[in-house]
Formats: sequence, structure tokens, C-alpha cells
Amino acid sequence: MKQISSRENALYKELKQLASSASARRKSGLSLLDGTHLCTAYLQHRGVPQQCVLAESSLHNQEVHTIVSRLEEQHANVIVLTDALYNAISQVENGVGLCFVVPIPCLQAPDVLNADAVLLDGLQDPGNLGSILRSAAAAGIKQVFCSEGSAAAWSPKVLRAGMGAHFVIDIFEGVDLKSLIASAKVRVLATSSHTETTIYHADLKHPIAWLFGHEGQGVSPELMELATTTVTIPQQPQIESLNVAASAAICFFEQVRQKLL
Repeated sequence: MKQISSRENALYKELKQLASSASARRKSGLSLLDGTHLCTAYLQHRGVPQQCVLAESSLHNQEVHTIVSRLEEQHANVIVLTDALYNAISQVENGVGLCFVVPIPCLQAPDVLNADAVLLDGLQDPGNLGSILRSAAAAGIKQVFCSEGSAAAWSPKVLRAGMGAHFVIDIFEGVDLKSLIASAKVRVLATSSHTETTIYHADLKHPIAWLFGHEGQGVSPELMELATTTVTIPQQPQIESLNVAASAAICFFEQVRQKLL
């Protein structure tokens, strides 16, 4: 293990940049996973991280000790920071003092859409994006496509909300959704309050690309016109609309329900 106790250490400065700067993450192609749940999921599905970063006090935590032992067996790069230094990079209150530095996958979107997928048009909130990724993974959807202007999928906030979903699905960012929809071999469904077909009366047994949009503006009119059909989620009229992450979860699991029939 390498010990770091100085704020002037070059590696520590890089870690602070990764924790706080989206541009630093884009430039380096790296992000941070904070906490035992995300780190354990990464080990299970992706393997050894580029670096493991610990707070000194975490070495007394049994979960952390187990993870570090696995890493040392595989000769991983482990760095120990003083608690004060670690707390300055961690965005998790009362965390255990463990994070991984991991590469951000750079995936090329397929030319043709031919399987269940999620298309996100300008989704802004990291919590919503992470929740949608988590629901998609739980529903067995393997591909998520994010347009330009969407929240960064591998930011620490989205990673925490995704709870490990990132490691079991393919996430494509900066995608031209218009071209992708135009080439789709599956139906593209969008939710809308201006249709009478409910999610429970639509046929969802076959592959579908679900299209969701910006929290305030929804799906752009241009993309909405390209959707194969629109469906609505029945709700009480006192509430104008559902949160986009809640809407997505309802759609995904109604599809799961129908496939089980």
C-alpha cells in the first residue's frame, strides 16, 4: 500500500479533480466509485480497478478488509490517505472510507437498434438517470442510449443512484437519437398524456425501445414524431405528471409482467 499524507501530492491532486470536476473525468476517462456496495459490484462484474483508495480508519472495517485482501491477492494498486485527505474527496457522508478509480467505458453505438433498449433525450438530473439505469438493469434491459446534453452517466452521483447497474448494461453517451430511431428494427414507445392507450393495454411482449425525455420539457417534438406509438400511465388528475424515473420503472416492469404471462 502507498501512503499519502500531503495535500500537495500529485496523485492526490488528481483524485480531487476526479471527485469534483466533470471535465477532469472526461479528459482522463476515469471516474470514482465510493462505498463498499459499488466497489464489490465492480469487482464482481468488471474485475480489478485502476486504483483502490482508502481512508486510514477504513482498514479496521471488516468489509473493507475483505475487499482489500482480494485486491492484494491480484496485486492491485492500493493507496491509503489520511482521513482528512480522504474526506476531502469523498462525496458520501459517513461513508466507510473506500473508493475505486475506474475507467469509463467508451462504447460505439450500434448502427441498428434491434433489442430492448432505453433512449434518453436530454435527461438532466443525475438521480433520475441513475434510477432509470437501475430499473432498466433490474428489468433485463441491456442497452441505454443517452443523447447529447444528458447528464454524464459515469459521474459519481449517477453511479451512486445506479447502485451497480452500470456494470451489467451497456451505456452509450452522446448518441444521435434521431438516426438511431430511424434505423430501429423494434418499436419505439414514448409516454404521453395526449393519448388514450394506457401502458396496460399496449402489447409489450416484443422488443421495445423506450423513449424518455427532459424532466421539464419531455421528449423533443422532433423525436416524438418518430416514435412508433405513445402510451399513457393512468393517474389521478390532481397530479400533473409522474417523475420520469418513476414512469420508466412502471413501463419496464409492465413489459416484464406481460412477458411472464
